[in-house]
Amino acid sequence: MNQYQEEFQVESGQRKVETIIVSDIHLGSEVARPKAVRKVLESHDFNRLILLGDIFDDLNFNRLKKDHWNLLSYIRKLSNPDRNKEVVWVEGNHDEGLSEIMSLMMGVKVYDEYVWESNGKTFLAIHGHQFDKFLTENVLISNVSSYVYDKVQKWDSETQSISRFIKRRSKSWLRLSNKVATEAIEYARGKGADAVICGHTHQSISVSNEGVAYFNTGCWTDIPSNYIVIDSDGNVEIREESPALAAQRNAS
Repeated sequence: MNQYQEEFQVESGQRKVETIIVSDIHLGSEVARPKAVRKVLESHDFNRLILLGDIFDDLNFNRLKKDHWNLLSYIRKLSNPDRNKEVVWVEGNHDEGLSEIMSLMMGVKVYDEYVWESNGKTFLAIHGHQFDKFLTENVLISNVSSYVYDKVQKWDSETQSISRFIKRRSKSWLRLSNKVATEAIEYARGKGADAVICGHTHQSISVSNEGVAYFNTGCWTDIPSNYIVIDSDGNVEIREESPALAAQRNAS
């Protein structure tokens, strides 16, 4: 077995899923957690990986640290045809304009939205900023708010108790989460999808309306972080980063 095969062999204890979805990693941000993302990916045996937008914080690659590049390198290896894994990048508002760059650098095709079927169910993956009218009409205010919140997260403790308190008490944040869910469901219904999966709001939730299910992946700048898995029967589950993985991150 060569070094490449050793790095990706299925380890004992890996959880088998058909699809794993992560979003809002925000590489380049001071609160990005690329090591934690990689550890979660390594803990699963999956056929499809969907990077559901805002993988980067912005287009300034000078902000990427070693751990950030290591995660990108790992994803690049996953996309190798010899791995027989499908790797999909759905563009978010923070990484808009990266389609051509990432296709060349990562060997991963970038989509505005992605549709696939599993066990007779039709799934739609779209980042979700398309349903955030305030963002599209107030780009400067949104960017400043995001910058301030990132600073609060960096200053906050490892448990991010203050950051999570702000998010829970923010009526505008809750309204945004509900608005994106409502509009995403309507959009998915028009596409004939049974389920729609978004990111963008940084709040993991699941709701359904008249036969269409909505799931949000959460993000990887909060602690603990969330992600989504879909099994071969088309069952969707929002998972939380395990305490063990969080402990490994804090110790590394």
